[in-house]
Amino acid sequence: MLKIGSLIFFQLLLSCLTSAQDLDPRAYVRVPVRGTALITGFAYLDGNVVLDPSLPLVDLKAKVQTLSLGVARTFSLFGCSAQVFAAMPYSFAQANALYNGQPESVSRSGFGDMRLRLSVLVKGAPATTLAQMKREKPRQVIGVSTTIVAPLGQYFPDKLINLGTHRWSVKPELALSQPISSKWLLDIYAGVWLFTKNSSFFPGESTKQQDPLASFQGHVSYNFNFRMWAAIDLTYYVGGNSSIDGVKKDDRQSNSRIGATFVVPTGKMNSLKLSASTGAIIRSGANFTVFSIGWQHSWYRMPR
Repeated sequence: MLKIGSLIFFQLLLSCLTSAQDLDPRAYVRVPVRGTALITGFAYLDGNVVLDPSLPLVDLKAKVQTLSLGVARTFSLFGCSAQVFAAMPYSFAQANALYNGQPESVSRSGFGDMRLRLSVLVKGAPATTLAQMKREKPRQVIGVSTTIVAPLGQYFPDKLINLGTHRWSVKPELALSQPISSKWLLDIYAGVWLFTKNSSFFPGESTKQQDPLASFQGHVSYNFNFRMWAAIDLTYYVGGNSSIDGVKKDDRQSNSRIGATFVVPTGKMNSLKLSASTGAIIRSGANFTVFSIGWQHSWYRMPR
């Protein structure tokens, strides 16, 4: 029974360690309450990984290596299954680009912005124990979540490339998780990123504002067995026009990414997750390829 809890946690948590362009299969699967998980991850990104298309950079090429540490807890919220999660990344970045026609290069290392997430399964997933879940068949689940990105990362107002954003970001999201059969699962999410002002934007005294950025995800996953699964992932995000000191930029995004995910158990309470994604159609902004690997260890408290 503990094996089930370990696997389900892993389906939820490592997805929270990525950027605004998430690919998160099975982020709203049903989970037992009274569970805790520790998650570590490593991601390698190559390409235009600066998520700010308003920057005056040309031919940007960057490589970023990110280590992440997160912790999560599941609980009952008004009788529904709920989860709270927090993660902190530490990155090493190397970038080369043309700035005002001149070649420039830079390296950065430090903490990125912290991510916090609260999700609640409002339909089809009442709070339950692991033993009760094992006896029930998969069913349709509707979930909601709020993700907050806190501006705790390294930020230099007089620098163009930073690991932090120096602003708050919030994403409310609505999701549907629909079993197609005992082997196949369809996930569909719709959310929108909302941003506060950055009043210390480059060169340090400018104010940057950004319009909301809508985000849509679709995932089709297949169970090889109860503890091992794979998914094809697709996301599309649109909007996000920015302005600097009131001057609008021509940087509206209308981009899509495609990826794949594979999860395999490595012990009774441990799981391993492998994923890769790349830009499919990019109009403006980040266009990168990312490979990631993550490991998780879970604890589940049995009721008395």
